[in-house]
Amino acid sequence: MLSSEKKSLFRFLAIYLTSTFLLFSLASWIFYLSAKGNILEQQGESIKYESEYIKSALRALHQSSESKLFYPQRESIESAIYDIDKRYIFGTLPKSISLEGYHDKHKLYLISKIEPYYLGAAYLLASKEINFSPIEKLQKNIILFMLGAGLFFALLGYFLGKLFIAPMRESIKQMNRFIQDTTHELNTPISTILTNIEMIEAFGVKENKKELKRIEIASLTLSRIYDDLTYLNLNHDYHRHLISIDMSALARERMVYFSAMAEAKELTFLEDIQENVILKMDKNDALRLIDNLISNAIKYNHQKGTISIMINQKQLMIKDTGVGIEEKDMDIILKRFKRANKSEGGFGIGLDIVSQVVKYYHFTLNIYSKKEHGTEVVIKWEK
Repeated sequence: MLSSEKKSLFRFLAIYLTSTFLLFSLASWIFYLSAKGNILEQQGESIKYESEYIKSALRALHQSSESKLFYPQRESIESAIYDIDKRYIFGTLPKSISLEGYHDKHKLYLISKIEPYYLGAAYLLASKEINFSPIEKLQKNIILFMLGAGLFFALLGYFLGKLFIAPMRESIKQMNRFIQDTTHELNTPISTILTNIEMIEAFGVKENKKELKRIEIASLTLSRIYDDLTYLNLNHDYHRHLISIDMSALARERMVYFSAMAEAKELTFLEDIQENVILKMDKNDALRLIDNLISNAIKYNHQKGTISIMINQKQLMIKDTGVGIEEKDMDIILKRFKRANKSEGGFGIGLDIVSQVVKYYHFTLNIYSKKEHGTEVVIKWEK
């Protein structure tokens, strides 16, 4: 799966799973509150029953003629009676508990009136410990349901996500097939043109040299595009052969290669290249890295501008005096098929290839640019 497909799939799953989780969390919370309320209400029914028993017992005591009266206690609840002014009279509850201050999150309370006032009591306060077992069981069931539903909707979301990116994958496959066909068709005519130009120059033909130079520049441009498209096409299955590359010599070699294109715009190369800068790289990766940076420096430079190339044991720097890049476009220039400057041709794959090479070798890439003041690209290979 391509990185663009992964990003689209992850974004879809993030939105889908987040919205689903929030919806199910809200529904589960509402259900939990409702079910918990029913459990507490059922437990509260037993307090009502016990309160009625105590009131009937108080009525019997009120009518009793015995000299010693015993308060009707119940094992399942605690209770106390209060007078008309809500003052504590007697009971199994502590005297410190008043009718207005009996709140306790671990207990259920019920106040009921006593009419008529048996033994001077006007109110009965009954209390019972909450049985949290069914509530804890409810919580576990909801958590298990959420986990099961989460797994189900994650799998469903992944399946839907695959369907969601299927059209994009098909478009990418068609584009890759187009690139394959294009590179295949370009190879033969480009090789033929370059070979014949070399033969003409070898025989010292001086007639129409200006026209031949233009043909050479166009052929070199086509050759570079062909190399880039081939590299892009093989990138996922490309077997890299790491060897010691002299980046100093390679940079000078590529400056000669691009000299015809630079001369056409009257550009000047300024070099500060330290000798014998050796890197362990694949030759094709190194070529694509330098070629794309030099090519962009030529393409987006002003007429009679300069291109500064600096290489040392720590980094490569290529700087031009060209059109520059607007700040708002800095985030897109490394993406494939994206171009900040539409006035120049190209597929928008050069910096994407540079970014891929940098990422593979764990280099660091920094781009500094200002509109109409040029662009500076710095690649550091030593931390």
